[in-house]
Amino acid sequence: MNFRDSNIATELSFKTSRSGGSGGQNVNKLSTKVELNFDIAASLILTDEQKNVLLEKLGSRLTKEGMLQIVSQTERTQLGNKKAALDKFYKIISQAFIKPKKRKPTKPSKSSKEKRLFTKKRNAEIKKMRRKGME
Repeated sequence: MNFRDSNIATELSFKTSRSGGSGGQNVNKLSTKVELNFDIAASLILTDEQKNVLLEKLGSRLTKEGMLQIVSQTERTQLGNKKAALDKFYKIISQAFIKPKKRKPTKPSKSSKEKRLFTKKRNAEIKKMRRKGME
């Protein structure tokens, strides 16, 4: 599902505040930091199955109330930070629904087995030679 095309943006809430760090004259006057909040449980667009997947996979990113919170303060403008926060949001949501590929168990090749045994024998011979010299 492409979330950029859906109406999921209507369920997002934004909060602005003053950004920290260096920024010159504007840092103490303008509210450029943007905080995006998305309530997964209250979403009308997502199905129950999708909500469960998000709650499970994004558990460490959620607040105690179950809200997904994304903060952006890298840009110098509020609009730039809002766009950056939206990009982060869509990336996080789309990655949560990607299913990992199943691992196919493989066996070592015949040549790799032979190589391993050859090196074992060679190392054993080297150690054997050392022992004879010490006695």
